[in-house]
Amino acid sequence: MDKDRIDAESAIEEERLIAKARESRRRKRRRRMAVYSVLAIIIVVSAALLRSLLSSSDSAEMPQDVMLEAVVTENVYTQVIDLSGYVEPYDTQETKFRSTGAVTGVFVEEGDKVVEGQLLASIDNTSQLANLQSIRDSIEEAELRGSERDLELLRLQEISAENALEYTNIVANFDGEVASVDVEVNDYFEAGDSVMTIVDRSRLKATVEIDEIDMQYVDIGDKAELTFDSVPGEVIDAYVTYIPMLGRYTDQGIGVADVELTIEDPPEGLMPGFTFDGVINVEGDVSMILIPQAAVTIGRGGAATVERKKEDGSTETISVRVKYLGEGLCQVMSSDLVPGDVLVYRARSSGNGGPMRMF
Repeated sequence: MDKDRIDAESAIEEERLIAKARESRRRKRRRRMAVYSVLAIIIVVSAALLRSLLSSSDSAEMPQDVMLEAVVTENVYTQVIDLSGYVEPYDTQETKFRSTGAVTGVFVEEGDKVVEGQLLASIDNTSQLANLQSIRDSIEEAELRGSERDLELLRLQEISAENALEYTNIVANFDGEVASVDVEVNDYFEAGDSVMTIVDRSRLKATVEIDEIDMQYVDIGDKAELTFDSVPGEVIDAYVTYIPMLGRYTDQGIGVADVELTIEDPPEGLMPGFTFDGVINVEGDVSMILIPQAAVTIGRGGAATVERKKEDGSTETISVRVKYLGEGLCQVMSSDLVPGDVLVYRARSSGNGGPMRMF
């Protein structure tokens, strides 16, 4: 009997605690909702005040549209094309065995100078020599008793065997220096494995990215003046030695060409991998036609136009291709505009979306 009474009291107490917890959660939810409501009211009121202030500021400070005129001008200057990059060896040979086998000879070390055709390393050629000798013996027999058809086939096999024997040797393709050696006698190499690197540092080259607009001024033989941190106080001459047939399109949406420069006689302290800044000074004066950026309107599809004033005071729309120069000026790259033409445009503040824009 006592046990039943105790169980009943425990159940009542448990229900009371559960009800109390529920009520506590309800009170917390009500407090949160009250806080959220206050915050929402503050945000709405602040936004309304801000809109009111902006509206009054616009009406008080923003002037009405005004028609302006500007004269198309011409500026004659010396064109300078900025460059940057790094130099690399004029030529590089990553030597590889073209046959498989154990290395029987390594004839150079890192830092050695080599000449074109010099033997650098070799692998076991026993099977290649045996095969070539066997074919030559067969040729001798065919020349005595075989048919012309058999002899022709054997001579083709001889050429193939001679090539296989040649593939067991690595030779230098040009005069240069051994930059690295990754092989030792008795090493086993598969065909295609890299063995050593030969470089030609008697000249250095660099590939520089030149904007499509500047490429019209660049020709083979143009001189570039380069400066290196590794050679302080010295300007090093380089020359344009290669212009590609094709340009490319960068991630920034700019057309460029990868032009190659060559340094014919690099100074002692200049090593492949060192970086530079430099310029190409275009020979002769370059004429530039300038107009205000604010006079240019960009339409659908990115087409740029200006309004040119006619003699009778009316205007006509002229298509232009321009390059933004900064300071509110644009260079006219192609158009029917000529120096002295008068452009008409509306002067709007930047706050209400006038024709001024970057491009």
